[in-house]
Amino acid sequence: MVDRLSDPQVETALKALEGWTVCLDRHAIQKIFKFKSFSEAWGFMNKIAVFAEEMDHHPEWFNVYNRVEITLTTHDAGGLSELDFALAEKIEGLI
Repeated sequence: MVDRLSDPQVETALKALEGWTVCLDRHAIQKIFKFKSFSEAWGFMNKIAVFAEEMDHHPEWFNVYNRVEITLTTHDAGGLSELDFALAEKIEGLI
């Protein structure tokens, strides 16, 4: 089991990620990505799925046409963990 990060740890980790914000209603981070087309958005999600499977850590996401909203949290930890920030960094590497 992974440990939940403290609020100061979250704030420090968040500084390394452009555009990610803390969800106000829960201990999670979120970012919205926009693409030129649905196919581009879907391809982006497919690439993330490979990382998520390798890490055994899966995002919550919502997709409409060219928009992908990603929320990361670690359910087993009851909030944010290092896994969330590691996956967010991998996602950022795709942009």
